[in-house]
Amino acid sequence: MKKVLLLLADGFETFEASAFIDVIGWNLAEGDNSTELFTCGLKKEIKSSFNQRFIVDYLVDEIDINSFDALAIPGGFEVYGFYKDAYDEKFLDLIIAFKSNSKIIASICAGALPIGKSGILKDKKGTVYNSEIRREALKGFGVNVIHQPIVIDDNVITSWNPSTAIDVALLLLEHLTNKTNADKIRQLMGF
Repeated sequence: MKKVLLLLADGFETFEASAFIDVIGWNLAEGDNSTELFTCGLKKEIKSSFNQRFIVDYLVDEIDINSFDALAIPGGFEVYGFYKDAYDEKFLDLIIAFKSNSKIIASICAGALPIGKSGILKDKKGTVYNSEIRREALKGFGVNVIHQPIVIDDNVITSWNPSTAIDVALLLLEHLTNKTNADKIRQLMGF
């Protein structure tokens, strides 16, 4: 069974998180039945953007990297406190640990910023929410910012806004299984 860890910061974008939850879940139920998704945060109760409350499966401190195959990170809104959690040392250390163990990391929108801050994208290609302030922030972490919807470099997937959420989640599924299986899930979900 391939396990995906969905790393949530306060202020995370629910639509972006739900793309990972649904694609991985659809594969468990209707695809090759080989994937599961678990949630993780710095505290047990996380508030999303727009103040919905979620209870995560694990705290960051409880994670055994060897138990997971991939890390998924949705973006979020600054006004709802996203960067407070996303730039926390424990949050960044988990990203670094996944990279150090050659695990795939997939992010949507501003989810690329903690990846950039962690240092694992230094001198590599990436993209982020397509606003000048977010692109400059990613550049400030030493990332070669490419202005396109989805960028993959060295097993790290970044993307530029919520419209890419399903494509990123399906790309993650393809990396965990295969293209035929990911295409089947895309078709079953109507994308």
